[in-house]
Amino acid sequence: MKAMMISQYGKQPLQMTEVPTPEIGDHEVLAEIHAASINPVDFKIRDGKIKLLVKYEMPLILGNDFAGVVTKVGANVTRFKVGDEVYGRPRKNKIGTFAEYIAVDEADIALKPRTLTFAEAASIPLVGLTSYQALHDMMKVQKGQKILIHAGSGGVGTFAIQLAKQMGAYVATTASEKGTDLVKTLGADHVINYKTESFTELLTNYDAVYDTLGGEALHQSFQVLKKGGTLVSISGLPNRRFGHEYGAGWFKTLLFTIASAKLTALEKKHQVDYRFLFMEPSGKQLETIASSIEAGQIKPVIDRIYPFEDAQQAIDYAETGRAKGKIVLKMK
Repeated sequence: MKAMMISQYGKQPLQMTEVPTPEIGDHEVLAEIHAASINPVDFKIRDGKIKLLVKYEMPLILGNDFAGVVTKVGANVTRFKVGDEVYGRPRKNKIGTFAEYIAVDEADIALKPRTLTFAEAASIPLVGLTSYQALHDMMKVQKGQKILIHAGSGGVGTFAIQLAKQMGAYVATTASEKGTDLVKTLGADHVINYKTESFTELLTNYDAVYDTLGGEALHQSFQVLKKGGTLVSISGLPNRRFGHEYGAGWFKTLLFTIASAKLTALEKKHQVDYRFLFMEPSGKQLETIASSIEAGQIKPVIDRIYPFEDAQQAIDYAETGRAKGKIVLKMK
């Protein structure tokens, strides 16, 4: 099969390579990939920025979510059959969706939303699961609560806004002037133009912040929370709590504790709860998300679709940070 690979860590072009079609285990299915999406984690993996969390063997096929068709099932698979249209996010040690086929555990996938094309469905798993786990599992957002979602017109933001509105929250978001109309159509109640306005001056007493940016935006976000509020970041630093929850071991947990000292100080100063999220695959949560999509409560937002052979061009565009919604690779 054809696959887009890297041979070592570091900023480098993807290489189209012929590799064997993967064998499947007893609890896995073989899926023919029709589409995959680009996510920031793809170039973070390539650049070696998450080696403390997951270290991959080289050469490595990149890609973290997909939509496709089941072509083979393992001996103990019970949830799927050949011909099923599925979508999913493979577990971290089994990534590789920039390819024509993937072996994936049946627990990590769900039936594709019936109302979506393969390209649309491929745009959902990673951003959908990340947002679901942030808003449902960590923040436990309740109707009427106020939440700030950073970078609302990005891949994660466009999904998170819709999910937060479905949960009954009041949603503020940051966006550029070009992204304002988009985030309003998705349900955002208050849009802050990050180029001309300061969210710390305009927002106060918020229940939760969903940080997708890291850096100074993350540090400033503590200021808008009420006491007891929750800040969940997918772009900040893991802290001691994450180390314990993730089972990172004492040495990595110590490194996380040292690296996140400033965040811990801000957490204590503002009397809030800081959580780092490293999303876990879940076919069951994808089933819930599919139901919301089929009910018309959430829709995919796609900026561009590239043919598979132009994966490098798609990655380059993703790294500009200008995409409004998701970037998708189309294999079939």
